[in-house]
Amino acid sequence: MRASEFLIAIVTLALAIPFGNAYDPSPLQDFCVAINNLNNGVFVNGKFCKDPKQVKAEDFFYSGLNVAGDTNNDVKSNVTTVNVENLPGLNTMGISLVRIDYAPYGQNPPHTHPRGTEILVLIEGTLYVGFVSSNQDNNRLFTKVLHPGDVFVFPIGMIHFQVNIGKTPAVAFAGLSSQNAGVITIANTVFGSKPPINPEFLAQAFQLDANIVKDLEAKFGSNN
Repeated sequence: MRASEFLIAIVTLALAIPFGNAYDPSPLQDFCVAINNLNNGVFVNGKFCKDPKQVKAEDFFYSGLNVAGDTNNDVKSNVTTVNVENLPGLNTMGISLVRIDYAPYGQNPPHTHPRGTEILVLIEGTLYVGFVSSNQDNNRLFTKVLHPGDVFVFPIGMIHFQVNIGKTPAVAFAGLSSQNAGVITIANTVFGSKPPINPEFLAQAFQLDANIVKDLEAKFGSNN
């Protein structure tokens, strides 16, 4: 290699290095604890893959999102999820889908998806939607009223919600950037954990009377 060619190669490499990156695989479940003895291993980060020779069209097919979910519950909404658990062909694809039905004045209460960004499109009804940014961004609230055909994005990990502010049912579909985005409903998680979090801790954290926290834990604990 001539000196000029060598110099060009070095400069090219130097320019490329700042733009290179490497990362660990994205988590596809709540946790995947490492072990040294493979005989005790039961989970992988995701799903084992089917022999490609055995794959069929049915592995990529799901039917039923035309059916409304049952909204006869405390929050008056229902989420029908299509992810790797019921559509095996989504494995390794980094995407999933939900249908959300809302009764009049129903809501999808504050929650977060720890492993995925959500993009939602409203099909029927009127929704008030929003998310709250992180502490580092001063917990700013971003909201919008959606009408049929409107789209809203909830960034990964941000606490967000949707509320049907109309007198008629609402329907939305949402895509998530993970085959198993996960969901953490804030009230259920904080007040319905098993075993319960010490009420005195939560009373201080939420600036509430401990008896109120105990009532909330009794309610959400019995609902889980």
